[in-house]
Amino acid sequence: MQFKVVIPARYASVRLPGKPLLELAGKPMIQHVFQRGVESGASEVVIATDDQRIADVCRSFSADVCMTSDNHRSGSDRIAEVVSMRGWADDEIIVNLQGDEPCMPAELLHQVAQDMDSHDAAAVTTLSTGITDRNKLFDPHVVKVVTDAQGYALYFSRAPIPWHRDEFINSDTPLPTDIGFARHIGLYAYRSGYLTRFVTLDHAPIERAESLEQLRVLWHGDRIHVSEAMIEPGHGVDTHDDLKRVSELL
Repeated sequence: MQFKVVIPARYASVRLPGKPLLELAGKPMIQHVFQRGVESGASEVVIATDDQRIADVCRSFSADVCMTSDNHRSGSDRIAEVVSMRGWADDEIIVNLQGDEPCMPAELLHQVAQDMDSHDAAAVTTLSTGITDRNKLFDPHVVKVVTDAQGYALYFSRAPIPWHRDEFINSDTPLPTDIGFARHIGLYAYRSGYLTRFVTLDHAPIERAESLEQLRVLWHGDRIHVSEAMIEPGHGVDTHDDLKRVSELL
């Protein structure tokens, strides 16, 4: 099983401008992310960016950089351009590793790629981990996922799903134990051919409402297989507090 890792990285960020180049433990964040890709055993690790400053820094540590358009609205669009520019075959497995995940375990990159290789019915594969804390379940910044008996996604939401009608009437009750709750981990794998088609699909109303790109997949009738992560994912970096925490961890 072979796969490629593409890391979309943009300079603009509302909360942390220049985020890929911020220093963590003596290295720019993007270098840590690149190292996670290399450690995964991928046949190629490519950083996709539209910013020359990011490209120059990445080339300084010998990363493979692909310069892409500055008009892309999402990482998926940027990766699709890489697929086209590199002429990758439709059956190539691509792992989308976001550029602000310096602590993402390499084992999870391999897991999500292996899951893609093992599920012919899946257009996309991704991962989840259990939720046992009520505050996380009700936090709109934590994306939840519900799957069917075979592990295929039924829905993703920022709302607490599944909604336990009886238990959630009282806001101070602990989480019910008769049903599992799962947090979605934003790590994806897909084949090049599907990604090329996905970025041409109309955006879905539920995608716009929840601000969750993966809902476009379900809206158009394709399937997403969700596996439970074999180990806990690392902390991503969205805020200055995250930056401090991750810097200490690294």
